[in-house]
Formats: sequence, C-alpha cells, structure tokens
Amino acid sequence: MARMEKGEWAERLARKHLAHMPRRLAHVAAVARQAARAAAVTDDPELLVVAAWLHDIGYAPDIAQIGFHPIDGAVFLHNRGASDRLCGLVANHSCACVEARRRGLTIEWPDEDSALRDALWWADMTTTPTGEVTEIRERIAEVQERYGVEHIVAQSVLEAAPQLIAAAGRTERRIGMRPPVR
Repeated sequence: MARMEKGEWAERLARKHLAHMPRRLAHVAAVARQAARAAAVTDDPELLVVAAWLHDIGYAPDIAQIGFHPIDGAVFLHNRGASDRLCGLVANHSCACVEARRRGLTIEWPDEDSALRDALWWADMTTTPTGEVTEIRERIAEVQERYGVEHIVAQSVLEAAPQLIAAAGRTERRIGMRPPVR
C-alpha cells in the first residue's frame, strides 16, 4: 500500500475529530479548498493545505483541553509528532495571538511572517462558517455580528483586523486576484 500523503492524513484526522460538528467540518473543508487556490505562491504548498485542514481541530471535544482551539489543536498535533512549523501555523492562525493575549494565554510556537502564513489566514478569513467564500471585511463583520461586540472573539478579531486585511491583501496580490470594488 502506498504511503498516505500528508494532505490525506490531515483530511482524515479533521474528518474523524470534527465528524460530530458538521458546520465546523464544512468550514474546514472549504478553507482547505481556498488554501489550495493559494498554495502555489508559498514555499510549501502541501503544508498550507495540511494546516488548512487542521487549523480548527482544537474545537473537537475530544481534543479541547484549555478551551482555546488554536492552542488546543497545536498541542494535540505536537503530541502526535507534527512539525513545529505545522503546530505554529495552527496555534497562530488568523492572528490568534491577539485573543490569546486577551485570555492571558501564551502561544508556545512562534508566528511566522511568510506567504504561507498569510495564505492560511486568507483562506480562513475568506470562508464563512458554513463554507462559502466571502470577502475579508464581510467575514470580520460576520464574526462581530455572530458573537456580539462585547465578546472576546469579536473584540479580538476587530483588533486583529488590520493584520488580517493586510495578510489577505498580500495573498490576493500574490495569486493575481483583483481587489474587490468598494
């Protein structure tokens, strides 16, 4: 039997642990599709898609430990022998450092400033909770509305918005997308 590809491993792991969370799984699968659109402009296209499949695995009840999904997912992957780079991408996805700080948590893995990181943030933040493609500013507004402006998630995304928008803009330029008409 041929060795399982990393992307296949990541998809199976996500599908296994998020099977009882169909909305979350739909989001993750769509983020992986978005990531595939940007993979060619990164230094490791396969890692981008793997990170996209696994970025929200920390939401799975059987994985959650501290209740902050980026760290829970990274710790789970670290304990399974995943690379520090993958753990860092999961732990820091979509500017998670802002919410971690607001929660009094420390992320053990550094956030890389790279085209791959930008592409992961773009893929996540241009995908709705149900898996549709959206524009970054619409997604930020959706988070605000869904959580309410007083919620830590909404406040964190609002604070992180300039960084998220910048990462999305860089990714869209790299892949040759035209900016949205305002």
